[in-house]
Amino acid sequence: MDVFEAVRTVLAVREFDFRPVPADVIDRVVQSAHLSASSKNDQPWHFVVVEDRDTLRQLGEVATSGRYTAQAAFAIAVCYRHDSIFGVSDTSRAIQSMVLTAWEDGVGSNFVGFHGLDGIKPLLGIPDDVDVLAIIPFGYPAQPGGRGKKRRKPIGEVVHRGRFGVAWA
Repeated sequence: MDVFEAVRTVLAVREFDFRPVPADVIDRVVQSAHLSASSKNDQPWHFVVVEDRDTLRQLGEVATSGRYTAQAAFAIAVCYRHDSIFGVSDTSRAIQSMVLTAWEDGVGSNFVGFHGLDGIKPLLGIPDDVDVLAIIPFGYPAQPGGRGKKRRKPIGEVVHRGRFGVAWA
């Protein structure tokens, strides 16, 4: 799958079937995060890969905006060093790399985060100087998705040519 096709067709998945994701696919997802660009090549991130069923269940309990994490084949806690001024943007780039890499292999995911993650740090042993940005649960979608069937505003409403208010198309 080429990159644009992955961007065009990727959907947020909140319901997973129970098939395991092969280790080589998980490794590719992790490698895509590790290889992502970061400001000044600082790489302020840390990734905690969770495959244990009981820990996934606990993540689903703690991450109230993503209870479906409990049903995922695996999840990645995406963290960044608290002292990094670009930590949020750099780790967000890594998240997008993971989401698209997983999608290439038919593995869905979704972004769980920005709030309600305080209980994640003690659960996963994350130190105080590291913040949790998100949990990304991964797994094969339980429902076949309409790849690429997205509801988006018309491009001319959100993309501007040269100046705000001049429609792109």
